[in-house]
Amino acid sequence: MSEPSDQQKQLKIQKGIRQAEDFLVTWIQDALDNKKSYGELEESQFRNLVRVADTTESTEVIKNFLRYQVGRDKKWGRGKDSLAEKIVQDIDSRIKDCAKKIADNSQTDDVKSIWMELTRRYLGYGARYLTYKLKGES
Repeated sequence: MSEPSDQQKQLKIQKGIRQAEDFLVTWIQDALDNKKSYGELEESQFRNLVRVADTTESTEVIKNFLRYQVGRDKKWGRGKDSLAEKIVQDIDSRIKDCAKKIADNSQTDDVKSIWMELTRRYLGYGARYLTYKLKGES
């Protein structure tokens, strides 16, 4: 059997990412539904996190930004049960595992860019859901 072309790999990657979206949405919604894990988090603060994700190719930069925010303010929560730590855990476990599966199915070793794309989508869905939680639920 011949090696799939780069275009075929990219199509498989994009299909895998689309198929993972339901998981990404439910994971971040579950995190944000646990209001005890964070304080008075504002949309603008979450959008700053999304902007950081959009301007880097590194999940470590995103996690660093989150930990910086925890150090500055209680709005992201504190300790191992904080929203920030839940997001870091999801990035390092669920999202990374999902990226590895997509890479395996697509016969590529480019896990990092898939992981980054999934992380960006996860955070973007979180920004939307937080807006709903703050403005649409009441």
